[in-house]
Formats: sequence, structure tokens, C-alpha cells
Amino acid sequence: MKTTREEAKEHSHDDLVHHLQGLLEKNYDAEKGFKKAMVETEDLNLKEFLQRQALQRNRFATQLDKEIHSLNAKPKEKGSAIGALHRAWIDVKTAFTGNDDEAILEECIRGEKASVREYEETLKKQKFPAKITDVLNSQLSEIRTTLSKVKSLEDLADSWD
Repeated sequence: MKTTREEAKEHSHDDLVHHLQGLLEKNYDAEKGFKKAMVETEDLNLKEFLQRQALQRNRFATQLDKEIHSLNAKPKEKGSAIGALHRAWIDVKTAFTGNDDEAILEECIRGEKASVREYEETLKKQKFPAKITDVLNSQLSEIRTTLSKVKSLEDLADSWD
């Protein structure tokens, strides 16, 4: 029989892993979303940007996978059903807008804003070990930078009209 302290420690560990799994899933979804958007655009500069973002999210997922393994847990191997629905929504939206780069950028902004919120909430709710907190804060900083870049690309796309 476990002591109350052992149960609390186990619950804390499970909660920590659960939050990391959520972020891992979010990064799988973001990577797939960027790849999907990359296919939808004809603009070579935008394709290159989206490819870099997909690679970034792949790197984030690899880092989170490593942290989850270090906690003796098995990382998730794919994204969420919500992420799949969002990519399907992008398909529908681009079908009606004619693969409009501005619509693609709007969806990227929406996804990046959601990522920022999820990282901020996770960091606020959960007390992670310092090493993991550093990884998450670094990733959050890069997501914020991406969000700024996408917003400036959208402003440029507005001026193309």
C-alpha cells in the first residue's frame, strides 16, 4: 500500500507528464498544419517559411519526447483529433478562397495564438523541473517570434491586393 506522500508524488508526476503530452500533441498538430499550408501555397517564399516552421515544430516535438522519456513515460506518437479537424477546416476554407495565401496566414496566426495560450497556461498551472521549464520557455519564445513573423507576412499579403 502506498503512503499519502507516495500517492501525491505519483499524481504530481502523472500530471507533469500529462501536460507535456498535451504540448507534444500540439507540436505534432502544428507541424502537420505547417506542412499542409506549405502544400496549399504557390508562393515560394511562403513555402520556405512554412517549411522552416514545420521543422521547428518537429524539433520541439523531439525535445518534448526526450523530456517525457526522461520522466520514464511513453510519449504520444501523433497529434490530436482537434488538430486533424483544424487541418480539414483549412482544406474547406482554401477550397472556397482559391488557396488564398492570406487565408493560409490567418489560419497560421490562429494556430500560433492557440499554441502561445497553451504554453502560457501550462507553464502557469504546472511546476516543472527547471530544465523542462527552460525548454518550454525557449519554445514559447520561438512561437511568439513565429507569430510576429506570420502577422507581418499577413500585412504584406494585404498590400498585394
